[in-house]
Amino acid sequence: MQNNFQRHDRGEKRESNQMVFGIRAVIEAIDSGKEIESLFIQRGISGSLFLELKSLLKEHGLSYQQVPIEKLNRITRKNHQGVIAVISPIIYQHIEDLLPSIYEKGETPLLLMLDGVTDVRNMGAIARTAECAGVHAIIVPKKGSAEINPDAIKTSAGALYKIPVCREDSLGKTGRFLIESGIQLVVSTEKTQDSVYDVDYSGPTCIIMGAEDVGVSDDLIRISDKLAKIPMYGEIGSLNVSVSAGVVIYEAIRQRALGS
Repeated sequence: MQNNFQRHDRGEKRESNQMVFGIRAVIEAIDSGKEIESLFIQRGISGSLFLELKSLLKEHGLSYQQVPIEKLNRITRKNHQGVIAVISPIIYQHIEDLLPSIYEKGETPLLLMLDGVTDVRNMGAIARTAECAGVHAIIVPKKGSAEINPDAIKTSAGALYKIPVCREDSLGKTGRFLIESGIQLVVSTEKTQDSVYDVDYSGPTCIIMGAEDVGVSDDLIRISDKLAKIPMYGEIGSLNVSVSAGVVIYEAIRQRALGS
């Protein structure tokens, strides 16, 4: 399958992973449109400037972790004023903005949604496979997803700089949007007898993978079009999520190559 969709190469400046500390500096980073990967705020902090920051976080829908000052001091010994932010090395996108471009180019969308995948190396390995296979985008939730940090970038062999990553508020809401946009949702899960090899991936498809311990959420399973599992014949009974993603993605690629 030839995929000519131009991804993430639009002349945007790639940001290196960096840390911003101090309340005013973090406020300015948010106001300037920086992508906040993670934010740590000292427990019990107060003051008018902090209230300004808190209001800004609510306005932008940004979450944060409240931590003891000892943790902040371990991150940096500089004057952090109780606030440290880590800036994402990539620019996140939104699937509702990206999807029309895929259709306009006459391509058949192949998307990958990751529900609860929190290990950065798994994220990197999945991104590498997805980029090599020509997947149009990876969709992750704002909360409960692996950070895109130097370890993830390195494991992805730079793929996370090339494939669009869409960070969404609600995967359930995003799933329903995809269905309305003509995309079938295929959940990889053990909660079925149907094989991943019996699913037709030739049409617009979003493959959904879950965390190895809990799998895909019930909300996504309820609205999905297909449930499919990878056949297991050994004694272990489960695969690493990055390997599982590769199996399903390349079954979709195989089918599309045969049909082209």
